[in-house]
Amino acid sequence: MPPVYGLVLAGGASTRMQRDKAALRYRGKSQLDRAVELAARHCRRVFVSVRPSQVADPLRAAHPLLVDSLPGEGPLVGIRSGLAAFPDVAWLIIACDLPFLSDAAVEYLLQQRDPRLLATAFKSAHDGLPEPLCAVWEPAAGAALAGYQATGGHCPRKFLMRNAPKLLAPLDERALDNINTPAEYAAAHAALDAARGVLDAATGADAVRGAIGLHDVDVMKLQIQYFALMREQAGRSEETIETAAATPADLYGELSARHGFTLHREQLKVAVNGEFSDWSRPLAAGDAVVFIPPVAGG
Repeated sequence: MPPVYGLVLAGGASTRMQRDKAALRYRGKSQLDRAVELAARHCRRVFVSVRPSQVADPLRAAHPLLVDSLPGEGPLVGIRSGLAAFPDVAWLIIACDLPFLSDAAVEYLLQQRDPRLLATAFKSAHDGLPEPLCAVWEPAAGAALAGYQATGGHCPRKFLMRNAPKLLAPLDERALDNINTPAEYAAAHAALDAARGVLDAATGADAVRGAIGLHDVDVMKLQIQYFALMREQAGRSEETIETAAATPADLYGELSARHGFTLHREQLKVAVNGEFSDWSRPLAAGDAVVFIPPVAGG
């Protein structure tokens, strides 16, 4: 299986934001720095994709750069440039403006990748279409993208729609929300601050803020129970774990990578402390979490 490098796309013009999206800050850290740190926890090497005119930008120049080396513009050129620079490597492609993307989601994406296909990607929670800017692109995609661009194609999503990637249901519906306008930035900033406040109040510390994108994390203990197929795959009916997962969605992604669970989140219900719960509910230290698989029979 080819190794995976990380490529954070930061070459956009940020027209709708009216300021450089890569420089937007959450809790004192830029979007770009946060995205690079996230990718670095999962990939051997990480680069920032830039246009030639951005090479001297201090924010971007603080990281290893991969400069667009092919004609055209847009994210497709950045992806192709990475595949051309290291033709034997698969690329974890991440847009720099995904503030809700978590370690659990990235780990799940990498654990589920299929190197026999051109790409492995999440499905959009909004329309079910492939999300090309949070995906693993395999080496063979280089030649296929070149052919697509030669015929006038420029949209990586349309390319994936035509080429049958492996598609995954997102663990968290907000994980792939990108930030394009000042209003969306304000809303994301408020949501992350509110989530951190809830978690701090619940745990007495900011123990799990890394799982919502604030990565200087501590951990908390949770009680987990498994039934049916999940009990077989985990090799146990219950366990106590230490985790930085902020929500049941993040927790299930972490446990899926650990135990090889084959059920998708949509097939399960989750209960926290004896009550059915939303997948985005904040978790607190000492919570008892149960994942309930489909029940066979009438």
